[in-house]
Parts: sequence; structure tokens; C-alpha cells
Amino acid sequence: MFSKREIGIEGEDLAEKALRKRGYKIVEKNYRSKFGEIDIIAEEKGCLVFVEVKRRTTGSFGDSLEAVDEKKKRHMIRSAMWYLKANKCANRKVRFDVVGIDGDALKIIQHAFIVEEGAQK
Repeated sequence: MFSKREIGIEGEDLAEKALRKRGYKIVEKNYRSKFGEIDIIAEEKGCLVFVEVKRRTTGSFGDSLEAVDEKKKRHMIRSAMWYLKANKCANRKVRFDVVGIDGDALKIIQHAFIVEEGAQK
């Protein structure tokens, strides 16, 4: 039996391989800020991409993509803003993608959500 963390790490590795195959360049993994963690930061076609990876080994808790709720989105946005400021790249074009892994099926959702006015508060 694997721990929840081991399942998560394996999911992130699968996501990284799939992203690389699609032409993403991995910049950083498991970036931590005071607001939370971003699983993968990558570049794709001139865009800085903040990626959340969600993996479900069973359907007991719903679809993997459903796990990215409003709270998680806020944490990602705040962490992304922190990253942009800390790395002096606030003028970069950015986007938020989600990789959902359900059993053996892997889906990459580009532009999974957008930052709305005031969302970072």
C-alpha cells in the first residue's frame, strides 16, 4: 500500500513526463511560498505555466479535476504572484493548467482557470 504522498509524487512524475512530451520546459517542481505549493512551474510557447497535479487512484472521492476547488485556486494564484515577484518576472504572460490523473487516464487542461479581478485577495 502506498502512502498518499507517494501516490502524489508518482502522479507529479507522470504529469511531468506528459508535459515534457507536449513541449513544456519544466522550470521548477514543488515550489513553496507562504501561501502554499505549486506542483510544477513550466514554460510553454513563451508563457509561464503554473500547474496543479491531481491524482485519483479510485473514483471514491470523485474526478481528479473536481479536486481543484476555489480555495486551491486562490492559493495557486497567490503563490504564483509570490513567485513572479520573487523572480522579478511580473510582466511575464502566465496561465494556470491542471493535470488530472484518474487511474491510467491523464488529462492536461490548459487555461484551467483565469485570474479574475480581486482574486488574489
